[in-house]
Amino acid sequence: MEGDDSELTESPEAGEGGIAQPDASPQQSSSPGDNKGARKPVKVGDTFEAKRLDTPLDKMTRERSGKRSYTRTERKRGRYIKARPAGDRPQDIAFDATLRAAAPYQSQRHAEGTSDLALQLRKSDLQRKVRVRRTGNLILFVVDASWSMAASERMEATKGAIFSLLLDAYQRRDQVGLIVFQRDKARLVLPPTNSVELAQKALADLPVGGKTPLSSGLYLAWQVLDSARRRDSEIRPIMILLTDGAGNVSMTGIPAQEEAGRIAELFEQAHLRSIVINMEHAAFDRGLAQKLADSLGGICYNLPDLRADTLLSTVQKEISL
Repeated sequence: MEGDDSELTESPEAGEGGIAQPDASPQQSSSPGDNKGARKPVKVGDTFEAKRLDTPLDKMTRERSGKRSYTRTERKRGRYIKARPAGDRPQDIAFDATLRAAAPYQSQRHAEGTSDLALQLRKSDLQRKVRVRRTGNLILFVVDASWSMAASERMEATKGAIFSLLLDAYQRRDQVGLIVFQRDKARLVLPPTNSVELAQKALADLPVGGKTPLSSGLYLAWQVLDSARRRDSEIRPIMILLTDGAGNVSMTGIPAQEEAGRIAELFEQAHLRSIVINMEHAAFDRGLAQKLADSLGGICYNLPDLRADTLLSTVQKEISL
């Protein structure tokens, strides 16, 4: 969005950064002009036992499949796995590695007679600990709930995938959230959680219908993922966007597709991972989903047969790369 920020400040309701902020409230809004059928409830798709998520953090080798995801940490907590030269950071010293580094030089140092100490250390001998700690995955589903596609089937499959992930993430650090966008705004209907009970309450009645505020959904997703990473720098956030890539509601007054493309660039700039699930029928596909994925710096999948299991397996396949 660099170089075009001036156009994104036209709305008097724009928030920080010059972009109008979508409503993050989980409460459903209504107005007399909404499309008929917009209150159509959607049931939950079948749930099933999901495979564990193994994220390739720091390209580290796992001990065996099914182990929890680990990432390196600069905190003085976590499992000590190896050591490296301390250099100008003589903190969290690994004494065992330091002794091993100094041992080959003891005879030479005693011969020089610079000290009577039994063990003579130099600053160059110091080794600091490299630690890893368990980290969580934050999977944020962002779903087009408008009438632009088969919204009911899409929402049903998404709910099933969410519940399957939550059942697998019970008593662990993985979190799942859901944003839906329809009518004129996006809503955070399920804030990131690992609670099946909270998800059941939040997802019980999700209506579909109305227009397609794609840019609003993208911007709210960026806010949620960016905030989560600011709270925990070691969390692994990823957005799963189910859409055909077509938007027809603008937050700022500029063309809706152009606005969505600009907001999508925020994800790539912030190095936030994303997967686009293209929900357009192959016969009518204009390539909008792929173009959006390119702007996001993510990958685009086509799932002609969208079910909870196919959606979840696609997500896990991408995460485990």
